[in-house]
Amino acid sequence: MAKWIAVSAVVVAACVAAFRLLDPILATFVGMLLLTGLAVAFVARDWDRHSTYEQREQARALRRKEKWARGQSARDRDRAKWEAHQARQAARGGTDG
Repeated sequence: MAKWIAVSAVVVAACVAAFRLLDPILATFVGMLLLTGLAVAFVARDWDRHSTYEQREQARALRRKEKWARGQSARDRDRAKWEAHQARQAARGGTDG
């Protein structure tokens, strides 16, 4: 963090120097460039610290597996109902009318 404070101080000093030494319009342009560059560098400081595609897919697969495991009892109930229905249909002769 101290590095960013130092870089920010240098950028502010450069902006102040630009306003003292240059025409105000040119100094404004230089200031905008410096501040934009500082903002872009700050936002991009952790660009490479994101997870990989494989890591994200592994996390998604684990979430899907946990969700599937949570719904096992409902699937078991549905299967039991379906089998009971099939047994009733077989006992009736398999026709609806």
